[in-house]
Amino acid sequence: MFPTARVTTGWDFVGDAYNADTSSPPSPDAYPDDCNGHGTHVSGIVGANGAVKGVAPNVTFGAYRVFGCEGSTSSDIMLAAMERALADGMDVLNMSIGSAFMTWPQYPTAAGADALVDAGMVVVASIGNSGADGLYSAGAPGVGNKVIGVASYDNSHVGLTTFRITPDNMQIGYANATGAPAAPTSGTLPMAKTGTPTTANDACTPLAAGSLTGKAVLIRRGTCTFYVKSSNAQNAGAAAVVLYNNVAGRVSPTVAGSPAITIPVVAISDTEGVLINNRLAAGPVDMTWTNETGSFPNPTGGLISSFSSYGMNAELTLKPDIGAPGGLIRSTWPLEAGGYATISGTSMSSPHVAGAAALLRQARPTLAAGEFRTILQNSADPKGWSGGPGSGLDFVHRQGAGMVDIDDAILSTTTITPGKISLGEGAGGSATLTIANNGASEETYTLSHAPALNTGPNANSPFSFTVQTGYSSVIFSVPSVTVPAGGSATVTATITANPGIAEQSQYGGYLRATTAGGQVYSVPYAGLKGDYQSIVVLHPTVYGFPWLAKLSGGFFTNQPAGATYTFVGGDIPYFLAHLRHQARKLEFTVVDATTGHELSGKGRNPNAIIENYLPRNSTAGGFFAWAWDGKLTTNTKGVKTRNDVPNGTYKIVLKALKALGDPANPAHTETWTSPTITIARP
Repeated sequence: MFPTARVTTGWDFVGDAYNADTSSPPSPDAYPDDCNGHGTHVSGIVGANGAVKGVAPNVTFGAYRVFGCEGSTSSDIMLAAMERALADGMDVLNMSIGSAFMTWPQYPTAAGADALVDAGMVVVASIGNSGADGLYSAGAPGVGNKVIGVASYDNSHVGLTTFRITPDNMQIGYANATGAPAAPTSGTLPMAKTGTPTTANDACTPLAAGSLTGKAVLIRRGTCTFYVKSSNAQNAGAAAVVLYNNVAGRVSPTVAGSPAITIPVVAISDTEGVLINNRLAAGPVDMTWTNETGSFPNPTGGLISSFSSYGMNAELTLKPDIGAPGGLIRSTWPLEAGGYATISGTSMSSPHVAGAAALLRQARPTLAAGEFRTILQNSADPKGWSGGPGSGLDFVHRQGAGMVDIDDAILSTTTITPGKISLGEGAGGSATLTIANNGASEETYTLSHAPALNTGPNANSPFSFTVQTGYSSVIFSVPSVTVPAGGSATVTATITANPGIAEQSQYGGYLRATTAGGQVYSVPYAGLKGDYQSIVVLHPTVYGFPWLAKLSGGFFTNQPAGATYTFVGGDIPYFLAHLRHQARKLEFTVVDATTGHELSGKGRNPNAIIENYLPRNSTAGGFFAWAWDGKLTTNTKGVKTRNDVPNGTYKIVLKALKALGDPANPAHTETWTSPTITIARP
């Protein structure tokens, strides 16, 4: 039934079969039903009001469906949904979605989200789940300049469906893997194992046919994908797979693939896996599926989730802005798939902040959309480093202002602007803070600094970095300030990066104002030490990129000088490059191989290919490929045309303008010249 008293409006922009990955066309209709589960889970976090309580259980919803039952979506569909949400009068928009590694605020969904804030809507978005892939891994729209981009912390406890094991009927909590059938709620299976708690590549190679027939097989995480492990067990006859973590805590696995996994796959913690392993080593163990649920402590609770993406954005604006629980969240799920599920992601943390924004809207209906982020950031609570609790505060460019603190934000009587400070490149800088006392009495604020850990630059291979403890320093213009009720005061903070940390490191910390009563308000800051343009964009990797290439049978081959292309039947040149860092612009120009002169065309600066605002590659060996059709784009009096380059011998010059680079400064542009290309059209 739609609409309802809770879901009062909405639209399905795509239909069940839509998938941007396979170019399946959208088939919109008026009924935004969820056949995937993701949207239902997110909505429950915002405002469920039943067995699961959302953050703001009295909100009314608009539901805007942009995904089919599986696969991805596109920016144009997202923008259409965003426009409709604005037209429908939504106060807060949650966007649990993102384009990973697209850290440019100019990306369409990020720019569109900023426009919504200008129009009066609060926009909250997930920052991304690519934390394992290093720095600058955040995604749009969360990197938008006016968007509240949200990081994920692991839940303190996790509510899970359970199975029981012999001999003492011990209860084990589990999460169903995405892409596999849900586990049953009854039935008993004998258990088996394929490795030990020290096996790094457990079940990564095919297992003997029939060796696991009818068994629930225990498999340790590591080396290969969850799909490979589950597929190998299934092919060996397993009736179910029980995955356990190889690090502290729990994991929410995905086993989607082809051919599909047709047996239940569930995930348990590292300690539970070791316990079952030890029991199996001592003798037979049976497991019994149940419909019981339990609450289990999470050893990584309150720390940044391992998957949560890193900022800053491509223009060195501090991202993410804030964090919220996103690891192992139990929420609503489509009724036909069980009604409830526990999953993880910044998709789950974003609706926590969207719900907080809804409560703040209810408490302070006159707030402008642009003020919400500052109030939430001022009241947030930074957390310790997830890689070593007790070692210092986690990176500002990974947790933003810290864990959202809803009651402190709603009850706050002080606002400090700006809500965050982006210092850019160099050795630091100064910022003026305005402290506004909105309370009923005079308040004295003591100023202090809480430094956070730094990250060294992304290494060449893989995308990893060092953790550095050389804290930055802060000098305030005054040690404290007294502000009358309803008044404001300004103070200056001068921030200096530690000179001992590596060039290209990202540093950060928190400027704090503490009241006489002990209430702390803070402002996060972050910057990049040194010269941002010294970061290499066109990195060769082990493959020696960039390449002049041909595509045959789905594979690229590196081409030598003199390679000939006919531009018939797909015989066209490709250019392959690994982008170690974001690029502001890529231009491919054509040079006569004999004279060395760039082809002039009929307009200024003709290009074979031109692209703006490019992301970095997601992996150390990854690359982007650009096909060339043998034409130049020329611009004559504002009219763009594509013209064939005549037969002959040429070279292609690739120019990569760096992020925040000055086109007039040659040091800010990297250049590569291809081997000679022969164009020989018949």
